Amino acid sequence: MKFSLLALFFCPFIFAQTQYPKNDFRPPLDIPMQLSGNFGELRPNHFHAGFDLKTNQREGLSVHAIAEGYVSRIKISTFGNGKCIYITHPNGYTSVYGHLQTPVGEIQEYVKKTHYKEKAYEIEVFPKPFELPVTKGQIIALSGNTGSSEGPHLHFEIRDSKTEFVINPMFFGFDQNIKDTKKPTLSSLYVYPLDNATVNQSKQPLLVNMTLQKDGTYLAGKIKTNGKIGFGINAVDNDDVSHNKNGVFNVSTFLNGNQNYNYQFNTYSFDEMRYINAFIDYSRYKKTSQRIQKLFMKTPFALSIIKTDSERGIISAQPNLASTYRIEVSDYFGNHNSITVPIEYDTATPPVQAEPVTSKYFVRYNKDSNFEKDNMSVFFPAGTFYEDFNMNFDVRNNKVYIHDDTVPVHSNFTITIKDSTYPESLREKLYIGKGTSYNGTFRKGDVFTAKAKILGQYGLVLDTIAPVIKLAKPVEGKWISDQKKIDFTISDSSSGIKSYNGYLNGKWVLFEYENKARRITHTFDDELLLEGENDLKIEVIDNVGNSAIFETRFFRSQQK
Repeated sequence: MKFSLLALFFCPFIFAQTQYPKNDFRPPLDIPMQLSGNFGELRPNHFHAGFDLKTNQREGLSVHAIAEGYVSRIKISTFGNGKCIYITHPNGYTSVYGHLQTPVGEIQEYVKKTHYKEKAYEIEVFPKPFELPVTKGQIIALSGNTGSSEGPHLHFEIRDSKTEFVINPMFFGFDQNIKDTKKPTLSSLYVYPLDNATVNQSKQPLLVNMTLQKDGTYLAGKIKTNGKIGFGINAVDNDDVSHNKNGVFNVSTFLNGNQNYNYQFNTYSFDEMRYINAFIDYSRYKKTSQRIQKLFMKTPFALSIIKTDSERGIISAQPNLASTYRIEVSDYFGNHNSITVPIEYDTATPPVQAEPVTSKYFVRYNKDSNFEKDNMSVFFPAGTFYEDFNMNFDVRNNKVYIHDDTVPVHSNFTITIKDSTYPESLREKLYIGKGTSYNGTFRKGDVFTAKAKILGQYGLVLDTIAPVIKLAKPVEGKWISDQKKIDFTISDSSSGIKSYNGYLNGKWVLFEYENKARRITHTFDDELLLEGENDLKIEVIDNVGNSAIFETRFFRSQQK
């Protein structure tokens, strides 16, 4: 490996301590700050980008601008952060508020006008600095549960306005709002034999016994190995109030007193987020849902929070030389815990062999790979994976089998299927899917291609079934003058919903979509309603063009 790459990834163990402003920002909520998720916490396919703040298990709390500035971005999405507001501040930082129930005041009016201008619920706009200025403490929204939220809370971030890097909010004085005297919890330690090494007479990863010492630290059982090994831990942190299992702030490892691996959750970019799948033991996570944080890099990857030596945290046992390995884990407040691991060289023959390799193919992570059989193929560009691995590939029963999802994928690969068995009239209704899960599919004649990011079984899926529209409460021919809203559920059994639209008396009207309930809701606006009879139409289209239409009429009086 070239020195330039080493210099890029393997820096000295020094984290630059930027002087962040400590007194510029107020809390975004009026209630005491309680965390249900912290910065850097391990999530599916990403590190958590900020704080999740509890809202007393309810929606509708006032959300305040943490400082003066202007609304620089508004994104309304059915997934992710749901309804989300971004405020750019004059001190060089941007605050982000997600999962909102609704913006308020001028911001809400701006959002509503944009919905109707674009005739869409999902929008993303970037107001000019003079359009939506805000003052410190101004109420900008009500807290909610929109997007991919699993319960009412406020997602809160701070970003560098120029680089878009997310920054740990603790650095901005919010640590003064949280009490934490508890040290992190170390629940498990794993050791990994590397490059055909053995560890405790095994060629497979092992769970290591730990004994609690009188001082509160842990002593691990003796590790005997004859080659290169790495370690991994399961560690979480708790504060004094929230009682949630959050992520740890800093992990450092030492071999015979010399630091050889470290990461600290200060700041990182969104481009780095997916490296979490290399950061953890991904295979174990897929099999057990347990996230083991690896303390070594078998193959280097560009995650800036990691600082390590030239061996990338890997330990090489030497004959006649005992070593001591120490893992230290700490939270932002300096509470810490540690494990001491004795290591000895071992020459015993392992009774537990490595898992047998049954695959026919070998993939190198840094080279293009293409596999083809019959009418199906898959292409992996260089950099698709984090490490070299033995891959299973086969085509049978009109399916392409591409290993399994215990191997993480960093970037898109391409699946191609040629199939002329379907008549032209049905080809527009075909897509490449994992089961019935839809992948955006491009067709040219009888050749179908799609991008994917998960290994597994794929094939062509035919979808000729239209979406389903159901009205929650029938209104046909009824007077509903006192009804404030109207709800529908919309669903699709195969390719999934691509778009939906609602029309009141022939004009487009806003229906908000709640993906968790598959519900669309229109809040009546007297300006859009007619006195007496009103016609309502809902149209839903799935990802291959099947459509469904629901029409009804109701009566409403505007007389108060």
